[in-house]
Amino acid sequence: MFEVLVYLFENYYHAENAPDQGALTRRLSAAGFESEDIHNALDWLRGLAEENPEHVLDEEFDTHNSFRAYSDVERTKLSKANWGFLMFLESAGVVTPVLRELILERALALRDEPVPRDKFKVIVLMVLWTRQGDVDSLILEELLPDGEPRYVH
Repeated sequence: MFEVLVYLFENYYHAENAPDQGALTRRLSAAGFESEDIHNALDWLRGLAEENPEHVLDEEFDTHNSFRAYSDVERTKLSKANWGFLMFLESAGVVTPVLRELILERALALRDEPVPRDKFKVIVLMVLWTRQGDVDSLILEELLPDGEPRYVH
C-alpha cells in the first residue's frame, strides 16, 4: 500500500487534474501494483479526504499554544522515534496541531503496531500533500522512503 502512495505522490505531485478513480486504478495496475495494495491505498486516501466532524478542529486551534496528552493506544501505536519526529516537525512549524491530529488519525487507521518509521514518514508526506499541496524540498527528501532524492514528475 505504501509503495502505491509514494508512486501517486511522485507521479501526481504537480498534477492539476488527477484521473478519476477508475482510470487511476487501471494506471496503477498497469504500473505493476497488486489489486489489494491499490484498493488499500485508495481507501486510506479516502479516509484522509473525509471531513469527519469528530476529527475536524477549529482553525483557531492552530494559533494557540496548547498541551496534547496522548492516549495509551496512541503511545503504543507510534514508536519513540516517530513521536520525536512528529514533535520536531511541529516545533519547526512544518506540521500544525490540526495536521498533527490528521497524521495521528491516519496512523491509527493502520494495522501495524507500532507503525514503522518509513510508513510513518509516508503518512506525514500524504497529509502534508493533500492538505497543503506543497511540500518543502528539504522536508520532502526526509519524508520519502530510504531518504533517496526523488525526481517528482
